[in-house]
Amino acid sequence: MYGNSGAENVSMSLNFMGRKLRNHTVAPAAKQRAWETTDLSRYQDDPVVSTRVVLSHPIVSSEELPGSVPDLREQVQWRRPCNIHNTLLDQNKDRGKIRVFCRIRPLTRAEQAKRYHIIVACLDDYSVILETPRGPREFQFDKIFNPECTQEEVFTESSGLIQCAIDGFNVCIFAYGHTGSGKTFTMVGDRDRRNPGIIPRTFTKIFEIIQDNESKFEFKVSAYMLELYNERLQDLFVTPTEAFSKRIEIKRDRKGLVFVQGAETKEAASSGELFALFEQGCANRHIAATKMNVESSRSHLIVGIMIESRNLTNGSVSFGKLSLVDLAGSERAAKTGAKDDQLKEANSINKSLSALGDVISALSVEQPHVPYRNNKLTQLMQDSLGGNAKTLMFLNISPSDCNLDETLTSLIYATRVKAITNNAQRNVDSKEIAQLKEVILKLKSGQPVEEDV
Repeated sequence: MYGNSGAENVSMSLNFMGRKLRNHTVAPAAKQRAWETTDLSRYQDDPVVSTRVVLSHPIVSSEELPGSVPDLREQVQWRRPCNIHNTLLDQNKDRGKIRVFCRIRPLTRAEQAKRYHIIVACLDDYSVILETPRGPREFQFDKIFNPECTQEEVFTESSGLIQCAIDGFNVCIFAYGHTGSGKTFTMVGDRDRRNPGIIPRTFTKIFEIIQDNESKFEFKVSAYMLELYNERLQDLFVTPTEAFSKRIEIKRDRKGLVFVQGAETKEAASSGELFALFEQGCANRHIAATKMNVESSRSHLIVGIMIESRNLTNGSVSFGKLSLVDLAGSERAAKTGAKDDQLKEANSINKSLSALGDVISALSVEQPHVPYRNNKLTQLMQDSLGGNAKTLMFLNISPSDCNLDETLTSLIYATRVKAITNNAQRNVDSKEIAQLKEVILKLKSGQPVEEDV
């Protein structure tokens, strides 16, 4: 949970702009969607939830049963656990769509003290309603997390994607929202580590999966950590002085996979080592206090985790990349009180987020030209938006009427993201190809090569 910041104020009798939203106005709409929300598109990246919904939902008639369900039932019985996640996704009619989870934070103590009203409520697990001066507006996403949801519940819904990365897919999880909406809490957690976010929990999960499969596979995990600050990529694994003089370039390989040339990449043999590297990088980040956030991120954070696995039976090698992105919050200078350097930072943040919005708009309507190259942020996320990746967006919003405009903009923004389709493909080489690549690397580095390879 978000600590003691007012989660108890959220209920179905919320005070919406001075009047109450009564239960009987919500129930019919929620009931009408009861069957619709069991569609597998809601769960395309969570095998446990998918299977539970498919096998336990009361069936009224065979005509009402989604066509893909019988096939899924048969496949669920024999697919091994580490691949069931991808199997269910491949059977889904919305395969490739970017998923969007929406998380509503509680009112802060400051908002409660100023008696701001709650204008956001969950109709069900997939629908959120926002009260505006022109009337209520409803938005639907793949999952809604109310203010009482814990960090563990949030992570559980997204943890299936970690298996995808280990299986050899490119995966991206990114958080979006205005400043002070709870993005960093969702992705990183709180300062005292009592409520770790998605990033530290991911470190633990990766090595839990590795430990469970170390008799069948050989793994290698490495990571890099960058921030995009004032339109400049900076390496967080080196000192700020070194980072300033270091040149980092964004490149793409023949498969369209984005990689960063010149970034320090470090191997980790345990979740503890990975977390230590992360803490080292966080210490070098740019943060500052604003009127809306006492620890406002002044840069976009990108954590890249590369996972190489070698099958000990057939020698095949797979390569997965997991990108964890904590975007800086969009903000208005009048609200944040930004001046001088902070104002420059805010302008840079808003410029990059605007470029990201242009890319999302172009992809959502399938425009032939997508302006990825207009900003380094969009270049970095090119394979995650409309590219070769399985992508999950965490939309973080405030329930307070003081943030109405920002919340409405964010909800519209996220709705566009839902329309984007990616084409995720597994990165795997046969034993022979893996050996040839190893030979090439040895030749380039001047190492001796065995003749029988």
